[in-house]
Amino acid sequence: MYRRAFLLLFLVVAPATAQPQQPDPAKLTLDRVFASDDFRGDRVPPLKWLDGGAYTTLQPSKKHNGASDIVRVDATGKSEVLVAAEKLVPPNTKEPLAIHGYELSKDLDLVLIFTNSMKVWRANTRGDYWTFHRAKGKLAKVGANTKPAALMFAKLSPDAKRVGYVRGNDLFVEPADGGEPTRLTADGTDEVINGTFDWVYEEEFFCRDGWRWSPDGKSIAYWQLDTRGVKTFTLIDNTSANYPTLKTFAYPKTGERNSACRVGVVASTGSATKWIDVSGDTRTDYYIPRMEWAGNAKELVIQRVNRLQNAVDVMLADAATGKVRTVLTERDGTWVDVHDDACEWVARGSAFTWISERDGWRHLYLMSRDGATVTRVTRGEFDVIRVLHIDEKAGRVYFFASPDNPTQHYLYRAPLNGSGIPERVTPADQPGWHEYNVSPDGAFAVHTYSAFGRPPSVELVSLPDHKVLRVLASNDKLRATLGKLAQTPVEFFHADIGGGVKLNGWLMKPANFDPAKKYPLVVHVYGEPAGQSVTDRWGGSQYLWHLMLTQQGYAVACVDNRGTPCPRGRDWRKAAYRKVGTLASADQSAATRDLLKQRPYLDATRVGVWGWSGGGSMTLNLLFRHPDLYHTGMAVAPVPDMRLYDTIYQERYMGLPQDNPEDYRHGSPITHAAGLKGNLLLVHGTGDDNVHYQGTEKLADKLIELNKPFTLMPYPNRSHSVNEGKNTTRHLYGLLTRYLTDNLPVGPKP
Repeated sequence: MYRRAFLLLFLVVAPATAQPQQPDPAKLTLDRVFASDDFRGDRVPPLKWLDGGAYTTLQPSKKHNGASDIVRVDATGKSEVLVAAEKLVPPNTKEPLAIHGYELSKDLDLVLIFTNSMKVWRANTRGDYWTFHRAKGKLAKVGANTKPAALMFAKLSPDAKRVGYVRGNDLFVEPADGGEPTRLTADGTDEVINGTFDWVYEEEFFCRDGWRWSPDGKSIAYWQLDTRGVKTFTLIDNTSANYPTLKTFAYPKTGERNSACRVGVVASTGSATKWIDVSGDTRTDYYIPRMEWAGNAKELVIQRVNRLQNAVDVMLADAATGKVRTVLTERDGTWVDVHDDACEWVARGSAFTWISERDGWRHLYLMSRDGATVTRVTRGEFDVIRVLHIDEKAGRVYFFASPDNPTQHYLYRAPLNGSGIPERVTPADQPGWHEYNVSPDGAFAVHTYSAFGRPPSVELVSLPDHKVLRVLASNDKLRATLGKLAQTPVEFFHADIGGGVKLNGWLMKPANFDPAKKYPLVVHVYGEPAGQSVTDRWGGSQYLWHLMLTQQGYAVACVDNRGTPCPRGRDWRKAAYRKVGTLASADQSAATRDLLKQRPYLDATRVGVWGWSGGGSMTLNLLFRHPDLYHTGMAVAPVPDMRLYDTIYQERYMGLPQDNPEDYRHGSPITHAAGLKGNLLLVHGTGDDNVHYQGTEKLADKLIELNKPFTLMPYPNRSHSVNEGKNTTRHLYGLLTRYLTDNLPVGPKP
């Protein structure tokens, strides 16, 4: 975030020198929200657990400004420096390495440091790696003869004697002290990708690191993606040089061919790759989104997903022969989620955990290794949101759930044998949103607690008694600053849209609320199956911007329609199947009408809507389909035509466009563009590799054909987040604010 000093000057007769005017502590401005440090919270560096409640973390160096030491902290809070920043100064330089990530050997003697990182699509996954031996005091660069920032996903071998990494889409292994690397693959190109992923696997299956050491360090399993034959998309950069710069990459749009994907195993000392015999054509019929070693060094566990994503096959593969056997198939009439908390091996490798919605709720099961025996671990009319930790020694599992309120998030535990009733671990007097980072032994956790309008506090707790051992970040200063702001308490509500369906929502009333007056309403939307919006947790700068709007005289609301991933059961989430854009816009408009009906202080003649990405698409659908209800809309980075989005995401929820073109047509906002009557602002980054600017241009072309007035703001060479470059975020929210005040008259009316 770009920051600058906030300074206002005013003229007075005396004294002769003008004095800076201090901002009103009760009032929010765009500069306070997006260009000042007023709402900067306490920072807690990420930690890595050790045994007995101890952990390592980074702390500022006392000798080198801006550098960090790696420290060990025990359960009592006593700390010691493991690696001082001054030990990490490369030859012929003066400054220590900036630590962007690190890995420690089990004996804490060897440290692998990630530095000089660069973004690849969405995350900084490419950079330089160095090893440091504490006992020897030796600092060595990994891949010493390569160009800067050329390595990806470096990892220590299990015995910490070697380092493996990806370079130029090939896999390498070399001694941890430095030395000649062994090249494990030799076919890596821009189109053949070993050890990492193509664009669509990374974006939609969250696949980035594409290789794994075997538990004994003798082998490496890895993915290979072959993008040859996949249609490409080209982004045009008009700002970096006198002539346009083109960036072309494989991007399979709905119904098109995907990359070929396979999994192989290679000896870590070098050998021919043994390819795993997973049947089916991954270019047209299947995906392989998950692969891990199956609790030993001889077998892999692989998840194969069919093209429609309504069936997942769990396969065990022999690493030596490549032969596979299917031990579990999970099917659904809509889609099956690929879970990151599935397939954890327990009972000495004789069983694995599995998440299923087979009874209508998301629950945890234990599957025997041969797939013959199924044991249900959790039960009841609630969803296991995510499995967090399995404590085999104590015979229990920790997981997130919120049986009574889908807007909240709590830690629960249950017996691993399936007996007994799940027990809430999070204290009952802390309503809101809770996250936990549990230690490997299950005895400690870093607990982060926030609520709507309440910034997070972070503390170290013991489990299962939840006793606070130490506060890591209180955010007291930020909380005090927030307490001075003019505001009205948020209201969580249920919108009754008929048919026995009630939607969760929140409403922020104007700061000087008077129920006898009428206020304009701004609805913030998302509505896609990928995200939940109505949550009782801290919302950061977007919350502050909404609060700023309430200070100006707007009411701001948000509703989660059916199809959003709320913990309200399978039927709630899967209701959107083949109805993306259609069901959600019907639910959202019905909820807005209910809000206006139940709250006469909301002015039905002044209703606006805004959203980003899928929320931008929803904004368009609402403005086009319900022009009598929504009068002003602001769509940031929308998908006007679902046929233009990628295979994995859109086909998961809509099926193949070849099979059901009418569902795609009816769900896409561009189909309904003729309905536009109100004010429309379109905002899009021209460098958006995710939701392409192409879609917004196609919509603009359609609106011109229909002679519909609208406003278009392209952000040159910005990505889907529209935050690159100096002052971009401040400029964007300034644009949104001005468009609202210009087109949706603010303030109360009698």
